[in-house]
Amino acid sequence: MIHRRLLRPALAVALCVFFYAFIWTNLPLQFKKQTNSKAGSVTAQNETSKAAEMDDKHQYFTRNLSEDKTPSNITDDKQRSISIGSTAIKLAKNTNPSVTRILTNKVTKAKVYQTSAGHITTGDDNTGKMVNMTAIPPLDINSFAKAPEWGFEDTYVRDPHPRKTTCQQSLRNSKDEEFQKSFIPDIQLFMQKNHLNLSVWNKLAHFNNPFGFMGYNYSVVQDSVKLIPDLKDFQLLPVPPTDKEGCIRCAVVGTGGILNGSRKGKEIDSHDYVFRVNGAVLKGFEEDVGNKTSVYVHTAHSLTSARPTLKQYGFTDIPADEGIKYVFIPEGLRDYYWLQGLYQKTKVPGGQFRNYRPLRNYPANFDVSKFYVLHPDFLRYVRIRFMLSKQLHGRYWRHYRPTNGAFTMFLALQTCDIVDAYGFITADHAKYSNYYYERFSKTKVIFFINHDYSLEIKTWKRLHDANIIRLYQGKEDTQKNGDKI
Repeated sequence: MIHRRLLRPALAVALCVFFYAFIWTNLPLQFKKQTNSKAGSVTAQNETSKAAEMDDKHQYFTRNLSEDKTPSNITDDKQRSISIGSTAIKLAKNTNPSVTRILTNKVTKAKVYQTSAGHITTGDDNTGKMVNMTAIPPLDINSFAKAPEWGFEDTYVRDPHPRKTTCQQSLRNSKDEEFQKSFIPDIQLFMQKNHLNLSVWNKLAHFNNPFGFMGYNYSVVQDSVKLIPDLKDFQLLPVPPTDKEGCIRCAVVGTGGILNGSRKGKEIDSHDYVFRVNGAVLKGFEEDVGNKTSVYVHTAHSLTSARPTLKQYGFTDIPADEGIKYVFIPEGLRDYYWLQGLYQKTKVPGGQFRNYRPLRNYPANFDVSKFYVLHPDFLRYVRIRFMLSKQLHGRYWRHYRPTNGAFTMFLALQTCDIVDAYGFITADHAKYSNYYYERFSKTKVIFFINHDYSLEIKTWKRLHDANIIRLYQGKEDTQKNGDKI
């Protein structure tokens, strides 16, 4: 009797378990992802509250991690890890178990080596010959409640032809300890066709754009990168032959309204080189911003949106000075498609700018040998070592990146000895219009989630106070310090 009484409940329980397992196994993958993301939302809230406790000291020059440090095997059970050959990869604490399984089960094991030039290759222990390797499956960015932290995130490709300076006044000789700990003089600035192989891809696939290729398809990106020619000039800007001290003096010009009425045009143009970015409206504004451009930094979006949005201010074309260098920020997959159309002189094959003809957006004197593509490692270096925002700990972490102006500033710091910055956001930005070409309107800076303007304000002030840059801070600043460069 006892067995019969237990038999029916036992059968009922067994049937429930069976049907639950059957239904879960056959559910769409999208529903499972939604379930996982809900489970991770509590974690995101906790991490956001922790981020709020970070003090200002940890917002610039914060990641004083050792350079060129290959991740070692991890024994701490609080930090999950997997191995690619003998190299352990740290998984972020907020990584979904599904991501862990994908990485563990599907990555082809191969040993990873760091060459003297900083390039990552794969090979046999004894011979160093290349071995077969497959690209890891694209990581789902929705699997991370905050920016994942990897054991190799602060390692970078190094330039085998680094710039050396004899300039005694160079910012590279700064005595500021925090800056020296963060600054990497030989960071690889630009991409070339030999900079992307499967082992490099498997590292960069862990970082969201523009710092890597998380969620992207290897073949699409590779089809673009292989078109990038080798650099003819390893140094973006040469030392002027007339400078006996061997110094490169640069002005970096943003678009901030602080330049409206500044009359800084002649001072800006007196520098050896002038960097400009985005909507560089010059005609009619020469007295305030000058008209000389040596390096123009842009994205596909900033380039295509300039004409329609700035036409009312007199903008017609981007700068086209003789010998100008164009520097491209590949901020997303659309930019890699853009590169295919540009280098092949055809229409863009895919993405947001499909069927656009990139060459129509550049001047008639465009020289592909003077076109440079910033390396994802350089962009990540800027974020990790100088622009580490609290926003990376929140739910919108994937949207955050430094502004184009910030990337331009740090490109100048890597390229020049003396850097003067104009038109960058300051603490009193509310006194000015958003852009210098808005002479007859007073617009405010909108703090969008994709940038951290508060952090940039503090960073520019911090660099200025450390005498690493000279930041133009308004007419009062001019009267206080004089007009000398």
